[in-house]
Amino acid sequence: MGKSKSDNEREASRAGKRVQASASAMHCRRKFLRVFPKGFHDEKYVAWERGYKWEAHEKWNEMLNRATHRQLIHDGEFAEIAARAVRIESRTNLLFSFEKMALRDAVKTPAGARAFAEGLYEFLYGAGSAERKFERWCEVVGALPRKQTRVLTWPLITVFGFIAQPETHIFLKPNVTRIAAREYGFDFKYQSRPSWDTYANLLEFAETVRSDTRDLKPRDMIDIQSFIWVQGSDEYEE
Repeated sequence: MGKSKSDNEREASRAGKRVQASASAMHCRRKFLRVFPKGFHDEKYVAWERGYKWEAHEKWNEMLNRATHRQLIHDGEFAEIAARAVRIESRTNLLFSFEKMALRDAVKTPAGARAFAEGLYEFLYGAGSAERKFERWCEVVGALPRKQTRVLTWPLITVFGFIAQPETHIFLKPNVTRIAAREYGFDFKYQSRPSWDTYANLLEFAETVRSDTRDLKPRDMIDIQSFIWVQGSDEYEE
């Protein structure tokens, strides 16, 4: 039996969207390469985008790797874990100043520091599915003490996974990422309250970019996040 008219129309629509998405992706690629002609291995790219993020990752491996994190929990040094995480992040410009302050306030109390330290370890190294670990991390951060500004934001939820495990996790700046997805032709199903559904969709976007730029040899999510940043940030307006 042949396909119905409606089936053919749906296929034509999907094909049209793929062509449009591909054209949009190529436009984004050209924009990235205009700024950084040698792509992810351009010296200017490393200086402007990758370098400080990779340095934060290296500092994390030095100060708060899995073994160190586990030992500090065993010793009850929850405040020290929180202090190290805050110190490492503070050397980047990933969080806004009000988010940095909200985080510091949230881990000042012994209860807040312990919840953060144990919750972060489970998120990064615990057993279970990625979905369950992410959702549990959202619950932990959402329950941290709040002084003025809320702690449960997308940048705060995603920054430590990104710094600690850039091969796996990506950082989400909502406005920039939404603009970038629109420019790329990717249907980013964003919700303001952190949840696995939105994060999983962001990972799909990241994998789409990784696949489309594989000839430029992206190394990890730092490169993918930086590519997305170039598309959506007003720092790189055309």
